[in-house]
Amino acid sequence: MTTARWYARPAGEGLTLRKTPRLASWNKATDPDQIRLRDYLEDTADLLAPARVTTGPWTLVLDVGLPPGRDLIDMADLDNYAYPLATHLRTDDLVSVWCTKRHADTSRVLLASAEETAAPSEIYTIRTTASTQTKAYKQQIRSAVASAPEIAPGPVQLQLGFVVGPQRNWTSLWKPTIDALDPLLGRTREDRDWHPKDGRITDLALHVHVDPALGHNVGVSIAAAPAAREDTAR
Repeated sequence: MTTARWYARPAGEGLTLRKTPRLASWNKATDPDQIRLRDYLEDTADLLAPARVTTGPWTLVLDVGLPPGRDLIDMADLDNYAYPLATHLRTDDLVSVWCTKRHADTSRVLLASAEETAAPSEIYTIRTTASTQTKAYKQQIRSAVASAPEIAPGPVQLQLGFVVGPQRNWTSLWKPTIDALDPLLGRTREDRDWHPKDGRITDLALHVHVDPALGHNVGVSIAAAPAAREDTAR
């Protein structure tokens, strides 16, 4: 299987968002959450228009600022912040998405040309054959990390490297893949499948490489480790 490609987080602070970042919403189009989400996405696209990368692979960075009293490792799942903005801005050349959360009064966004970097030191790899909309897909992902020790309590940094065929919408893979990582993240309840403690993820990176040979199969490489706590983070 073609190995995943990993991309560096771009340097720079980017731009301060004018609207508060919104979580993904699957409510009807007229729902207030959907209206606020569309308003945020349209305003952010307008803010970023002069900074769009027009040639070559590019990276999106979203740094979400949360109120000081908010528990950073409970809910506010980063894939649900990254997904709507990435899908709204996406082109075929979007190969890497970084998303973090921290206590801050503002949130920031950055677009930059993508730069490959070395792979993380410890990686779990799986090639899936099941439909990504089925439980079988999640079971295959879980099998790759089933023997891994659960990461110690506290914040987590997670990187996922996807290898997909040219027809695959890789952003739709984020949620079912993370849902299967309960051996690493722990479960919200012991009797509840596919509900990991993914609010623990405070630093998320998602990468993609397109390989026509994969067809409908998906290669996933997983790297997870304790994240720096806020008092020592950048």
